[in-house]
Amino acid sequence: MENESGPVHKKTAGRSIGNACLSVVASGTGPCPRTECSALGCFDLPGGNATDPGKPQQPETLTLSKERASLSIGKMLRALTVLSLLSSKPPQPSGLNITILHPDVPFVPHPHPLPGAASDSKEIIRQFVELDRSTKWNLVDKVQFEGDTYEPEGIVRIGNDRYFVSSGEYIVPTVKYNETINGTDRTAGEGFAHMIIFDGKGKRIADASISQAKSLEYHNGGIDYDGTYIWATLSQYRPNTTGTLVRMRPDTLVPEPILSVADHQGGAVHDTKSGTVVTLNWGSRKASIWNGHDKHLAPPKFTQPRAVVRNPSSFIDYQDCKFLGRYELYGTRQVMLCSGVADLANTRIGGIAIVDMETMVPLHEVPVTLVSELGAAMTKNPMDVAVVGGKMRLFFLPDERNSTLYVYEVV
Repeated sequence: MENESGPVHKKTAGRSIGNACLSVVASGTGPCPRTECSALGCFDLPGGNATDPGKPQQPETLTLSKERASLSIGKMLRALTVLSLLSSKPPQPSGLNITILHPDVPFVPHPHPLPGAASDSKEIIRQFVELDRSTKWNLVDKVQFEGDTYEPEGIVRIGNDRYFVSSGEYIVPTVKYNETINGTDRTAGEGFAHMIIFDGKGKRIADASISQAKSLEYHNGGIDYDGTYIWATLSQYRPNTTGTLVRMRPDTLVPEPILSVADHQGGAVHDTKSGTVVTLNWGSRKASIWNGHDKHLAPPKFTQPRAVVRNPSSFIDYQDCKFLGRYELYGTRQVMLCSGVADLANTRIGGIAIVDMETMVPLHEVPVTLVSELGAAMTKNPMDVAVVGGKMRLFFLPDERNSTLYVYEVV
């Protein structure tokens, strides 16, 4: 959720594969000293310039030193394996830092699993419409996520053993103005947007900083997974500013800019059948609807949405939404499941709703009064949904910095 303070930026321990520290992976000697290199500019190969990665390799000096020649066959194979993996991925932008804590563990299962929300949509909707304010919840699992999670904003569960968490690390807090300036109410602040991968037991597998250093757009909102890409937004951390819709493959975490928007954008939801993409502005008071198959203006030029729809519900501000699809109960409507909170009269209210993607009309909504062990409203931050063993399960990650995944079923 939007707030005005955050943690100090710290580099996660591990081997920085995204910064192409191939020599570290080959030798296992420790953290790479060249953390500001581009993804393809820092290989410590013979003939390279170790102190200035910007200088090109000199072909005439490409001869192996005695030290290199003495590398064991096993270490050379490790280096070649990493080089092969890097060469099979799209080049990463300069400054993008991906820290991999477990190089031998894949980011995501192959082939990529289908999204639980969309693939189980019929059963999810059938069970969800039976919920009301008297519903009793049963905690079926609780998983402590390893390390600093910063401020989690969105989550997708890919398969049974991977969780991808979008998170904001805020190193310079925003400061409220005494008046509106250039359409907004606060300073820009400074931070980094993260995409963090955990396994089913909470082990931290990788952490990607997916925004550039000093970028104004460092707020990463709610996310959606369509079976191929994770859809997200990178926006300024203040209302009425700018945002960029991005997508990324879960096996690379490299953000691909799709379009730029002349407003802050939070959650993103993608309908793979129609190509429709819905993004939510600050507080989800408005939704922008995009034709995903259209050709958009290349960022940073702003693209106009097909439609901007006012959110007619005053119940909660949606934080994280998942595409469900179409179900005969709602005819041909595209629907999504959204969770969030609202602060009313010094009381925080949580809830979940099935929402029409074209009109933002809630079709079925229920309050959720659950709180975490640290006192946070359960629906404050990320949410995902799936059907496990025939029962709908909801996955929540409400707490900041020190996060526990709570998994609930209906009693």
